[in-house]
Amino acid sequence: MSLSTVLFLASIAFGQAAYLDKKEVTSTSSSTTVPQYFQTTPEIYAGPTQTGAAPFLAATNPAPFGATRSFVANAPLETALPIAGNAQNASIFHLMGQVSPYFPNPEYAFRNDGKCPVVDVLSGFGVQEMPLPPGASIGQVHVLHRHGSRYPTSGSGVSKFGVALASQVKAGTAGNFTGALSFLNSWSYKLGSEILVPVGRQELFDSGVLHYYDYGHLYNTSTKIIARTTTQDRMLKSAEYFMAGFFGLEWTNNATLELIIEQQNFNNSLAGYFQCNNSNAPVNAGGNNASTVWENIYLQNATKRLQALSPNFKLNVSDVYNMQTLCPYETVAFGYSAFCDLFTYEEWEDFEYSIDLSFAGNNYFQSPTGRAVGIGYVEEILARLQHHVLTTTGTQANLTLDGNERTFPLNQTLYFDFSHDTNMAAILTAFGLTQFAPVLPSSGPPSPNRSLIVSHLQPFGARVDIEIISAPQPVAANRTSSSTDCYTQGSATSYIHFIINQRTLPLGASFPACGNRTDGWCELNTFLQVQNGSLAAAQYDYSCNGYVLHSLYHVAPRRKRLVERKGRGSERVEMLMRGIGNI
Repeated sequence: MSLSTVLFLASIAFGQAAYLDKKEVTSTSSSTTVPQYFQTTPEIYAGPTQTGAAPFLAATNPAPFGATRSFVANAPLETALPIAGNAQNASIFHLMGQVSPYFPNPEYAFRNDGKCPVVDVLSGFGVQEMPLPPGASIGQVHVLHRHGSRYPTSGSGVSKFGVALASQVKAGTAGNFTGALSFLNSWSYKLGSEILVPVGRQELFDSGVLHYYDYGHLYNTSTKIIARTTTQDRMLKSAEYFMAGFFGLEWTNNATLELIIEQQNFNNSLAGYFQCNNSNAPVNAGGNNASTVWENIYLQNATKRLQALSPNFKLNVSDVYNMQTLCPYETVAFGYSAFCDLFTYEEWEDFEYSIDLSFAGNNYFQSPTGRAVGIGYVEEILARLQHHVLTTTGTQANLTLDGNERTFPLNQTLYFDFSHDTNMAAILTAFGLTQFAPVLPSSGPPSPNRSLIVSHLQPFGARVDIEIISAPQPVAANRTSSSTDCYTQGSATSYIHFIINQRTLPLGASFPACGNRTDGWCELNTFLQVQNGSLAAAQYDYSCNGYVLHSLYHVAPRRKRLVERKGRGSERVEMLMRGIGNI
């Protein structure tokens, strides 16, 4: 697409809408004819952009570890830490909820020894991974992607704790730490705020490369696609690194980024909580309440253990939880953190559960606003699948952009959208994926068979790939036997296939109408019929602005401590809690 074409489209967009659901932002670039939503520099509404200290892992890495002094090269993070109780040599970095560095769900194995290739091992979300049957093809993919690993939210509990602790260490008022905490005697807080760290940039670039291998054939080289992100710095940079991985460094020849303002009073389906008042209110704090209950149970031993090593510095459960949270943030920023092996493997499993509880009550099905926060994006997906722009909406979808094919194209085979962890959780909830609805008890213990494990769903760099598949005949619902045909009698049929972090999500587990298919797919027409009720189920205006019932987890001890610790989650929880006050 030439520059003249871009300018022509921009003039049409401006002619149809003079504001972005509140007020059009005037471009500050030298080219005032380019609309704000296609402008990537200079950044507007970028959010905090404070960088941290540069890593120096070659000097700070204490590896090799343990009695055997075996060495495993960092790649690029140092994750081969000796963790007490880790009998299976598993990675604690797969137990850190939304602050886990990206990893795909568990491995699987398949065999191809007959008419229909089959898989021997159940994995991921409990369904077999199936290759496309002969003659079937993927015609379209919608990618919803979280940003990569980043620094903590400015003003969050973990950053406040780190600053306060470092200040006391520097002033000499923290006393003398001993044993495993002796590193604190010379420790300082060096993290930045909210922007991507180096491995976060790598996660998105690598994902772009991976998605090119998976879906590069779908790109029409004679076209230039629109990809969407928000104005936050880490969101813009994540999209750019992904595009560089997918298309190469000249990606601007292949794609145009559309930046949707991420700020209060602007409609934005990729950050749906800003226009949902109740999602930012005490009524939606149930997940944090539940997390507090669990933290006060599982961290009792750790608090006593670490207090014995800091006789002059009083530690409470909140402090110890912040120490545990510093582990993933320092690791992704600097490559290694001495906070990680302060905790046992079981305590890391319990840390994961604390985050699962938080998301369940704040963003998934135990949240009174979960469906409402995610419904705008569901509206957009359904509009694309049914080939129409939005002409009306009662949600946070941006009608100015979504009502114009120039900014909401309907003819692409590749769609890339970039969002946040809590928003992605709300989107899965708005789709009605009730396999993540079972209630998690705030008193534990965590069941290893629970369906909602945030590190499997929304780690840093998480992605949801929605494939649209065409088959010449109906595909057999049971493809576990290689001796049977892949097809049944009938006419050409289209299917929808959800993949979360490289593993199939079985749609039949949430939508009985989709059937109990071994491939996890759903007939596209059936899926669209099921989704006809999604907007009504979200009850957007009531959920976001009405007098809604509290979350299941509403009652909890002493909320003030939690408010200070977690302000919009990784994302939204850490900022949302800032406005709650003393409750």
